[in-house]
Amino acid sequence: MSANRETDPRIAIIGTGFGGLCMAIRLKQAGIDTFTLFEKHDRIGGTWRDNTYPGAACDVESHLYSFSFAPKPDWSRKFGDQAEILAYLEDCVAYYGLAPHIRFGVEIAAADYDEAGGRWRLTAADGDRHDANVLVTACGQLNRPARPDIPGQADFAGAAFHSARWRHDVDMGGRRVAVIGTGASAIQFVPRLAESAARLLVFQRSGAWVIPKPDRAFSRREQRRFARWPWLARCHRGLVYWKNEARALAFTRWHRILQVFAWAARRQARRQMRDDDKRRRLVPDYTIGCKRILMANDWYPAIDRDHVDLVTAPIARIEPDAVVTDDGRRHPADVLIYATGFHATDFLAPMRITGAGGRELAAAWGEGASAYKGISVSGFPNMFLLYGPNTNLAHNSIVYMLEAQVDYVMQCVQVLRDPGLRSMDVRPEREAGYTRRIRSRLEDTVWAGDCGSWYRTAAGHQTNNWPGFTFTFRRMTARLDPDDYRFEPASVAGR
Repeated sequence: MSANRETDPRIAIIGTGFGGLCMAIRLKQAGIDTFTLFEKHDRIGGTWRDNTYPGAACDVESHLYSFSFAPKPDWSRKFGDQAEILAYLEDCVAYYGLAPHIRFGVEIAAADYDEAGGRWRLTAADGDRHDANVLVTACGQLNRPARPDIPGQADFAGAAFHSARWRHDVDMGGRRVAVIGTGASAIQFVPRLAESAARLLVFQRSGAWVIPKPDRAFSRREQRRFARWPWLARCHRGLVYWKNEARALAFTRWHRILQVFAWAARRQARRQMRDDDKRRRLVPDYTIGCKRILMANDWYPAIDRDHVDLVTAPIARIEPDAVVTDDGRRHPADVLIYATGFHATDFLAPMRITGAGGRELAAAWGEGASAYKGISVSGFPNMFLLYGPNTNLAHNSIVYMLEAQVDYVMQCVQVLRDPGLRSMDVRPEREAGYTRRIRSRLEDTVWAGDCGSWYRTAAGHQTNNWPGFTFTFRRMTARLDPDDYRFEPASVAGR
């Protein structure tokens, strides 16, 4: 479709993680410059900017956890760490010239759809207002740290912080450190703390299935080969992709396959731990895969250390210098770290988003977030979600999924470049039918088990994971069907 800068829609992108940057790059490649990225912090990167705790790294191999159109031949390791992934994203910003489009320090607090003008009116936390014809949210699912409701938290006298807001000014050496939680973050930073803390207390509500991580450094020879022969890097990426993709069968259909991973976790625990009591309490009794499966090689040895205590009694309260459990025991501590995850099912919160007819998104999602193909919500014209409901993965790279979503949104943007078109809004019956199908498919997955995972809302709805192969999602989003949407015409002046 032919268009020019004067008639191109103004596009607002909220967030500068993988999703927001991918959207911006694709717009650039399509010759569309009328977009702005809004970032509430002073640096890009999303979760890879926020999570700077010791040992932070990815559990998807580097060559696949990167844009297909922006390969990096010189990854230092099979599984990139936080600093290297963040540097990769910053290199992408520089290479594709995105810096002029980024507004740092702008937190969008509200977005209201103006039906008369066919545009979104954005309100920043400081009161500034911004207008856009198209709104793309790329806020991620793991961006709002969650803390448990434990009495006395405010009374703790020492340093207390969430792992996603790490206090690098706090010296852990020779101190008594209490860690609440044993999820994906804890298994990475606890082994580092165990090397310096005088006493380390790890409070566990339920154990995690932890399997070996096949990580290693890439040699200089391998890096040179990837750089010299790009086809070799593509082949490596493809092999990693299909190896990971095969695991979808275990999560969505043949759950017994997951027992292979359970065996690997138990085997690793037996080999790496002397303390049988700790080992029995660490290894879960719930079905493997119901919660996120974790990968680490140093988790079990860290907990096995003599100065590391594994506490499985429920926490009753927090006092100025201790954590008190239900059994009445006081556990003295100088530093308190919450490794308690995120508000993963509260999509787009705390933004207040109001669509056509004054309908608030929070009300529309009262029974759990849902969106057509994870991207469009009926009643919210010209708004598109990246990493929206039911697009998360347990088996492969979210970057692959994001590229598929961005390609779909780009088709919508190309349609909206027509100066005679005001808006497009997914038909409610299409969204409702899609949601029913997804929820039905989720009932047969391993995540349907009642293990209290962050994949489920308080009401029991699974709002996060995609219940199938990633290539089926890509095929589903490969072509925009105009019949899925209602279109409203508008004059050029209305743009």
